[in-house]
Amino acid sequence: MYLKNIEIQGFKSFANKIVLEFHNGITGIVGPNGSGKSNVADAVRWVLGEQRAKQLRGANMQDVIFSGTQMRRPLSYASVAITLDNSDHSLAVDFDEVTVTRRVYRSGESGYLLNGASCRLKDINELFYDTGIGKEGYSIIGQGQIDKILSGKPEDRRELFDEAAGIVKFKRRKATAQKKLEEEAASLVRINDILSELEKQKGPLEKQSETARIYLKKREELKTYDVNYFLCETARLRGQIQELEEKQQDTGSQLDEAKTGFERARAEYERQEEALLALEGQIEEAKKAANDTVLKRQGLENQIAILKEQINTARANDEHIQSRLEAIEEEGRSKAAELDEYAGRKQEAQRQEEESRQAREEAENHLAAVRERIQSRNAAIDSGKSDIIELLNARASTKGKLQRYDTMLEQAQIRKAQLASQILQLKSEESKQGEEMSKLLESQNHVKEILDGYEAKSRELEEKTEKLQQEIMKLNEQIETGQAAYHRESSRLESLQTITERYDGYGNSIRRVMEQRREHPGIIGVVADLIKVKKEYETAVETALGGSIQNIVTDTEETAKEMIAFLKRSKAGRATFLPLTSVRNRSGFGAKEALREPGVIGLADSLVQTQERYRELIGYLLGRTVVAKDIDTAIALARKYKYSLCIVTLEGESLSPGGSM
Repeated sequence: MYLKNIEIQGFKSFANKIVLEFHNGITGIVGPNGSGKSNVADAVRWVLGEQRAKQLRGANMQDVIFSGTQMRRPLSYASVAITLDNSDHSLAVDFDEVTVTRRVYRSGESGYLLNGASCRLKDINELFYDTGIGKEGYSIIGQGQIDKILSGKPEDRRELFDEAAGIVKFKRRKATAQKKLEEEAASLVRINDILSELEKQKGPLEKQSETARIYLKKREELKTYDVNYFLCETARLRGQIQELEEKQQDTGSQLDEAKTGFERARAEYERQEEALLALEGQIEEAKKAANDTVLKRQGLENQIAILKEQINTARANDEHIQSRLEAIEEEGRSKAAELDEYAGRKQEAQRQEEESRQAREEAENHLAAVRERIQSRNAAIDSGKSDIIELLNARASTKGKLQRYDTMLEQAQIRKAQLASQILQLKSEESKQGEEMSKLLESQNHVKEILDGYEAKSRELEEKTEKLQQEIMKLNEQIETGQAAYHRESSRLESLQTITERYDGYGNSIRRVMEQRREHPGIIGVVADLIKVKKEYETAVETALGGSIQNIVTDTEETAKEMIAFLKRSKAGRATFLPLTSVRNRSGFGAKEALREPGVIGLADSLVQTQERYRELIGYLLGRTVVAKDIDTAIALARKYKYSLCIVTLEGESLSPGGSM
């Protein structure tokens, strides 16, 4: 077995790929100081598995990668491959030629290849045991190593002699076997302890198992009862729904009948209103005819009074008119005839006045009957539409005002007739009475306008009433839906509160400890009870806490000590306690610059809401965990910081220091 060639690329000063061939003779590499002769020996030592950066004259393993010059950019990886002739099969592989390759990247990733296949560092070390070629072998002796060998400790020289004697492989295997035996012995002791502890718990666990079986059986029975109850409740609710639908249909038909009756009453009311208007017109005409008759009668009475005055004057002047007596007697007879004629006309006028009064009384009686019918219709409307009773009362009040105005109008007309009888003496008051009449007419028109306004308002209120009834129906439906949702969510809340109070889902030991809270006020609660997290961060925080989410928080170490003693006495299992007086976030988070990386949300403790007294505890649990947006961001961050950070993502992935995911 001998060295055939070395292929170097990106290692220290070898920026370009270089292949060094070694033949059967002696090959020497010469050059001035600083030309990189020692880098060849470092490359051989490195490819054979050297892990100490100081042995390679560097601070860390990334220092072996070509770092660049003013003229060339730095490389992203370093690779060294060494090829050995194994035709005599000195190496325990079925190849006549063995090539070992090692690569390292600036991101921290590295790997080994054996004839192009990935392998472990352990496989490389075992391959070169007892050959003198390993990284600790005597085949590679650098500057100052001869003096180090001669002046070193006997133990160090012994390794060199063991390598030359070919027993290193067996000593390493022996040490590995002894270490495994010690670990297995320790594991066996721990297993025995666990077995003894489990033996102690066997009795209580059997009782708990029996209780659990009974609980499961009862729970299945409860499920059956719940299903039956649900079916019965469903049938009952369906019956209620059917009854409500029937009531709704009956109510709808009643509502339609009420609407039809209301429409008929309103049509009758409008017809009666038109008849009333016609009667009022007739009354006005009758009043006008009566006024004309009164005026004619007053004129005749005035003429009679004048004639009487003339007769009295004639009698007073009897001497003066004696000579004309015959003429006057003739004239008196003619005047008497006229007087008889006037008396007949007066009787005719009185008869017409009586007829007008009777017609007026009949019209008023008819008007009263019509108004009674209107009042009965209004009463029917009031009974059918209770929601507009106030408006109808206002309408009735308006009709009363109208009657009062009618009375006032009649009085004004009587007053007008009286004034007409005095028209000869009171001509100057004619204009005043005309103005008063105009005002009364305007008042009447105003009252009619008010009545029309009330009618329009009545129609608007009817429309508004219908809209309000529809809105009330919609609100009732919403109230029923809201009540159903409220009862459903209330039942769910009660179930969740019961689960929370009983700590269902937690371990038996956690529940047993939390049952002692009343006797031991120092028990504050589990970690999950002390924090609040936004919905988007729940998965990340839960992943970051892991099993710590069930840890029990106490006020002091004494309380935790008492609870540990309680768990031992009752053989209830194990629990982790976090006393507030002893738990501190002492180390803190060192890589502050990582929080400014793109895609990093922050430290997990900054995403948690809690009381100020628990802030130190939450920092202890979450203060060194970085929350990233997604898995790609987390992997890039872990590579950049050499797998030294604890990272979780919003979807629950976790990257631990060292590279595990």
